[in-house]
Amino acid sequence: MIVDLVVIGTAITLGPLHNSAFILLLFSRRGVRQGLAFLLSWLANLITVIACVALLTGGRPPARHSAPSTAVIVAKLAIGLALVLYSAYRHRRPPRPHGPPRWAARIDNATPVTAAGLAWLLQPWALVGAGAATAVDANLSHLAGWLALTGYCFLATLSLIVMEMYVVRAPAAANARLNALRSGLEQHQEQLIVALSLLLGLWLTGRSIAELVT
Repeated sequence: MIVDLVVIGTAITLGPLHNSAFILLLFSRRGVRQGLAFLLSWLANLITVIACVALLTGGRPPARHSAPSTAVIVAKLAIGLALVLYSAYRHRRPPRPHGPPRWAARIDNATPVTAAGLAWLLQPWALVGAGAATAVDANLSHLAGWLALTGYCFLATLSLIVMEMYVVRAPAAANARLNALRSGLEQHQEQLIVALSLLLGLWLTGRSIAELVT
């Protein structure tokens, strides 16, 4: 479970869409406040999903080879296959012009509520679903289970935390470097989405098949 959570959390935190949007927010009017609203909403979404899983399982993983356990593995397999197919679709579709999204022109007038809603919209819900399915195996009667889920939520938010702290501590340097990062993310957005979707999809598919046959 822990390895799967690390892989999924890393894929989430590296996503180009929300990172590009977050950088735009950071350098808008009242950027630090906007970024904090986005970050807290992002983290709250992850925690809410994990909390729902814990309530459904009672903090105890289902017995191996039981119907609930098999259903969870099948769900992860379905997500993995969907990600592989999605990567193929994104790879084959015609290239689109690079540039900031249309809403970026109105970002200066955004409110913290808007920033929080944007975090919800940009959350990679397929990956979050894979994390939720993996969290079913967490045994919350032991400290290790709590640490694993806490670490997953932290890892999936890590890029946002690092950028927010960078802007607070060194705004001038952060301006140049993060805008260069945003430019690179936008330029290679399709390749990054394809690569992350394919790699995580293959990982989930392979792990799920292995769990079903053993």
